[in-house]
Amino acid sequence: MIFRFLSAALFALICLPAQAFETSATSAWVFDVATHTVLMDKNGEAAVPPASMSKLMTVNMLFEALKDGRVTMDTTFGVSDHAMSFTEAGGSTMFLQKGDRPNVHDLIRGMIVNSGNDACVVVAEGLAGSEEAFADQMTARAKAIGLENSTFANASGWPDARQRMSMKDLGVLSQRLIEVFPDLYPVFAETEFNYKNRAPANANNRNPLLALGIGADGLKTGHTEEAGFGMVGSVKQGERRIIFAITGMTSAPERAAEAEKISQWAFHQFALKTAAKAGQPIAQAAVFMGAEKTVGLVPAQDVRLLIPALAQDGLQAEVVYNGPLVAPVAKGAQVAELVIDVPGLPEHRVPLVTEAAVAQGGFVDRLTAAAQRLYAEYVAKGAAAS
Repeated sequence: MIFRFLSAALFALICLPAQAFETSATSAWVFDVATHTVLMDKNGEAAVPPASMSKLMTVNMLFEALKDGRVTMDTTFGVSDHAMSFTEAGGSTMFLQKGDRPNVHDLIRGMIVNSGNDACVVVAEGLAGSEEAFADQMTARAKAIGLENSTFANASGWPDARQRMSMKDLGVLSQRLIEVFPDLYPVFAETEFNYKNRAPANANNRNPLLALGIGADGLKTGHTEEAGFGMVGSVKQGERRIIFAITGMTSAPERAAEAEKISQWAFHQFALKTAAKAGQPIAQAAVFMGAEKTVGLVPAQDVRLLIPALAQDGLQAEVVYNGPLVAPVAKGAQVAELVIDVPGLPEHRVPLVTEAAVAQGGFVDRLTAAAQRLYAEYVAKGAAAS
């Protein structure tokens, strides 16, 4: 039998819905890392042109090669005519020249700080032999790491009908770059890189949030005529980090303003609270044929929630389990879930475990319990028949 009952232990935690945020982005996805909560999803799974934001996948491929030892920071790659063509095309560039042999250390900064299309092609050819082969590897790897709406035709984000990513995929990829490569991620916060002093005009990081002092430390902007202006960003304040991906703005100033507004909204409209401590009893579960009639249900870890501000309705929570539990019951067995409904946010499910072990009752206890259960079933059948 499935038991559902409201958790009185959480009634004191009152939450109010966050003030709605209307973004001008055509697609947007905002994520709170501490609680794994999606704060905004506006066409977040739509596969759209990612422009230079897709360089994050090229960066991921190079970071993986560093991590597994296929390359080192001192590994150098040649600059092909194909890579040179992107320097000459006038887009974002690291200003590589024929005869250069940039090392991985410089290429990482060329891709991230300068948004260099030429740097991306050099990396692609250096790792896979050709940009086409590398794009195929990017697509396969994207699927393997859980990017559900991403396909690649090139390493730089150059316009192509086959180059597509969703804002959710860009957010998930950003979280991976932050968490899997903590020693490499700080490059995203570097504000300037000028390879061989060739490009002072293109040396500055295009991320408009880095200079605002709000905790921004990444990740990437993008722009093409087809995609409009977009950005993937990450901001950390105290215990919280938010990641957002937006696209479809009509200008760089609009992109900068929208990125700042989303960041401020995500921090100022939600507070991180501990709703229940690990080991704190949330409810009692009935035990059949046990030495004790009930056992406490507790979270194994602290239950941390984002609580929206400025609203009217309270948090709703219920405990769900299939019971009664049958003795013997082990301590720490996961037997239930705490289902928390926070207005305006996705449902939150927390595993609950048994607070203590419950042994089987003695012969008389088990006989009494069996008789009581049979009687209860008899009464229930009678009521149903009437």
